[in-house]
Amino acid sequence: MGPQEHKVARRLTAIFAADVAGYSRLMEQDEVGTLEALTAHREVMDQLIAEHGGRIANTAGDSILVEFSSAVDAVQCAVAVQETLAQAAHDTPDERCLQFRIGVHVGDVMVRGSDLLGDGVNIAARLQSIAEPGGVCLSDAAYGYVRRVVPFTFSDLGPQKVKNIEEPVRAFALKATLPTPAGKGKAKSLPLPDKPSIAVLPFRNMSGDPEQDYLADGIVEEIIAALSRFRSLFVIAHSSTFTYKGKAVDVRQVSQELGVRYVLEGSVRRAGNRLRIIAQLIDATTGSHIWTERYDGNVTDLFDLQDRVTEAIVGALEPTITLSEIEWAKRKRPDSLDAYDCVMRALPAVWSHDAEVTAEGLRLAEQAMVLDPTYALPKALAAWCYAQRVTYMRTPDPAADRAKALRLAREAASLDSSDTLVLTVLSAAYNLVGQFDLGLTVV
Repeated sequence: MGPQEHKVARRLTAIFAADVAGYSRLMEQDEVGTLEALTAHREVMDQLIAEHGGRIANTAGDSILVEFSSAVDAVQCAVAVQETLAQAAHDTPDERCLQFRIGVHVGDVMVRGSDLLGDGVNIAARLQSIAEPGGVCLSDAAYGYVRRVVPFTFSDLGPQKVKNIEEPVRAFALKATLPTPAGKGKAKSLPLPDKPSIAVLPFRNMSGDPEQDYLADGIVEEIIAALSRFRSLFVIAHSSTFTYKGKAVDVRQVSQELGVRYVLEGSVRRAGNRLRIIAQLIDATTGSHIWTERYDGNVTDLFDLQDRVTEAIVGALEPTITLSEIEWAKRKRPDSLDAYDCVMRALPAVWSHDAEVTAEGLRLAEQAMVLDPTYALPKALAAWCYAQRVTYMRTPDPAADRAKALRLAREAASLDSSDTLVLTVLSAAYNLVGQFDLGLTVV
């Protein structure tokens, strides 16, 4: 096979990335209604995309990736989508309203079949994540093409850090006059659940080493997983809270956007084998601090430090929960700290839309499986990666990858049937093979 046969096709294109703000929360509150609304919204979007000359490269859950030959077409389509969906939401109650965030970038992409890969896709996805619900965010590259052509104004958001991209990307928020559904304020306040509700925001990495981001993210993932086991608590999913990563946030705004009373913020500092976690629990409806605590220890004490944070939160939010319940809620620990380190490094990678990043997540998950075959999480993460390969059409053998995803998800559930992440992956694996009834029974 000659070198030309290995050459990856590339092209310069305008990339449009969109997802639903707060999708996980909406699914938690009304799964059937949210899916019906998403289907209706997507029909509108697909039609507008076609009218503006766009091509849908891939979709997954609530997200969609589209390419346009023109940046102007991409931006005009984004505005048309937001205007049309806002008008359609006229009579929709706040708590059921789906709002998309859209990012637009012009850049070089790799092409594999119908899929788009590479830095250009990563940048568009990052822009989407910082866009306001119902809003559009452009890169400097896209802005340069459209600023003198489209009849909109823009707000300069300054340089934004993008994962795996060395240089920050300057971003611009579109200030087009998008209609607000009647009766809805600019910042909608969601009703608070009857039970104590909490969002665990991404912890800041204070180590001075970006390579330690995975550690801070992994600690947050573990705290969310532990809290999610208490049926008397309402806990916002990881996918919703991590949209705030790297942003300066107002906890009262977080309360309104996610519909929670409490917010946990924190930071992680690692120096050699020493570890310090600082956490603060805030009543986000008032902005008042309930407690702030510092937890010091060695990296080998990581599980104990995470458990202490969880116990402090539970004790403050729901004092009636007993110590035995807290002990039961702790995620089953791996026998190998090396396996756990692989899992924490894999976690952010497996949620990525980038094929190369996801492949690295799969490699780390499989490495953890070898290090500790009785650890459920690596199997669940590997199952998710195989499911991603099928969803994004990145596999030469979809049937084999579907089978691997379901097998690994079942094995993970057999090892830990109470872990929310494991059960979520098992449900997704059942849906992937068309066993929708079974998928509904496990979540």
